[in-house]
Amino acid sequence: MTEMFKNLIAGEWAGGTNASRNINPSNTNDIVGEYAQGTVEQLNDAVAAAKAAFPAWSRSGPQERYEILKKASDEILARKEELGRLLSREEGKTLAEGIGEAGRAGQIFAFFAGECLRLTGEALPSVRPGVGVEITREPVGIVGMITPWNFPIAIPAWKIAPALAYGNCVVIKPADLVPGSAWALVDILQRAGLPKGVLNLVMGRGSVVGQALLQHKDVHAISFTGSVSTGRKVAEACIASSPMKKVQLEMGGKNPLVVLDDADLKVAVEAAVTGAFFSTGQRCTASSRLIVQSGIHDRFVEACIERLKGVVVDDALKAGTHIGPVVDQSQLDQDLKYIQIAKDEGGKLVWGGELLNRETPGFYLQPALFTQTTNAMRISREEVFGPVANIIRVKDYEEALSVANDTEFGLSSGICTTSLKHAAHFRRNAEAGMVMVNLATAGVDYHVPFGGRKGSSYGPREQGAYAKEFYTTVKTAYTLA
Repeated sequence: MTEMFKNLIAGEWAGGTNASRNINPSNTNDIVGEYAQGTVEQLNDAVAAAKAAFPAWSRSGPQERYEILKKASDEILARKEELGRLLSREEGKTLAEGIGEAGRAGQIFAFFAGECLRLTGEALPSVRPGVGVEITREPVGIVGMITPWNFPIAIPAWKIAPALAYGNCVVIKPADLVPGSAWALVDILQRAGLPKGVLNLVMGRGSVVGQALLQHKDVHAISFTGSVSTGRKVAEACIASSPMKKVQLEMGGKNPLVVLDDADLKVAVEAAVTGAFFSTGQRCTASSRLIVQSGIHDRFVEACIERLKGVVVDDALKAGTHIGPVVDQSQLDQDLKYIQIAKDEGGKLVWGGELLNRETPGFYLQPALFTQTTNAMRISREEVFGPVANIIRVKDYEEALSVANDTEFGLSSGICTTSLKHAAHFRRNAEAGMVMVNLATAGVDYHVPFGGRKGSSYGPREQGAYAKEFYTTVKTAYTLA
């Protein structure tokens, strides 16, 4: 029988009246498990549990929080192969990518375990004689989290870990499409010794559980990762709520990778192919716009095609697979829609874009590469979120920079060049939160800030020490000596 996985509310596992099936996109006959669909009442119970737990947890000592987060980190790292297999089975990333993401989640918890012991404040003299000033950080309160399907363990980890490290209580709603990895993470944390109610998991539809979370008066902050359209609705709901909620949004990207004539061709091709197509292109940091200078353009296109000929698309768990399936039928339909849009706009499909048949039924799509596109086309303006990339030819560096910045997004931006002058200028002038030189636009470290500009991000950065800007609030206290 298919295993049933329940919600966690006030330290107890609670079922629901309905459940959703978690389906393996590499083999649609394989059911990963059935996961309880939470109700509005259960969401309300979870928030109430977090509210009840907050006074004690927010005043708990740094050693207690350190030990719990470190214990969780140790178990995640010890089980990273098992967790990575679960992740790949439910989301469709290759096994190597799944294990890597599980390992990253463990590293994130280790980092924030250390952050529990690195909390600082300031003691300053006032401009008024005999008055002292103390500046401290306190937890923001009850944090609601809504996480996406494309990084089903890393993104919950980089939200939950800092929230707990800084003394907040959490109610998390993971993506309904892939709840398994988040469920496993919450189970690990619960067994690591978290007091009841500090961390609550309510799975289910965003229109039900997510909406109730946004509207709840006792939730003080919302951290959301997902689409731009949904992110705008989240922001509007947080501002409209009473009292207003602190909000952090990580949304889309249409990330450029500039390739100049002086680039190392091998380096540029590897950065482009891995950045655009690996993880099935289902990354907000994917290099979906390849902006290539005329002198290297034809050689770059030819070399990309040769590199793509060696890319294996197959079952995510199979040895030798480079790219797994698209996550589900809905996303596959979106990818195919944009491939047709690019054709209709005049783009030339020089490789891929075809549905593939494999031993097991799944959502297999050959990576698609377009040339003869402009930055005005929809394929260059709108996020596809799949293994689809287009090449835009430019005459010089100045035009390349202009095209790279001509987008409503601003998450990640990259350049391939051997010119120190151009690399330095691009780092300074690229309108993005993260800039890569001779690297893929996708792929970031866990101990540094993550986030973008324009329509890609809103609010404080995630990850690293900068996470405290969202998960804490600053208090300034004056004392007359």
